Amino acid sequence: MPEPAAVPGEYEVTAGPAPDPAAPAPLGVVRTPTGNAEVDARLERLADADHLPADGHIEVYEDVHRGLRDALTALDARPAPAPVPAPMPSYNNRS
Repeated sequence: MPEPAAVPGEYEVTAGPAPDPAAPAPLGVVRTPTGNAEVDARLERLADADHLPADGHIEVYEDVHRGLRDALTALDARPAPAPVPAPMPSYNNRS
């Protein structure tokens, strides 16, 4: 079947290269800040996986997991707040 002739004044649409389905593509996952700068920095690191092929994701995920684990460990290592002193006993000195 012959190609239809272009109509004068109309634009011909040409197809560009087909997108590579194996190419990295952002997932568009929203990362909500937690208020903890160290944790937020680790969560932002997850965005690096958006630009890597799937076999590069594990390195990012392991790095983020290690950082979050370290942040939790640091919370446990901080000194506990000083205990509240017990009230002084009252002496009833009635004789």
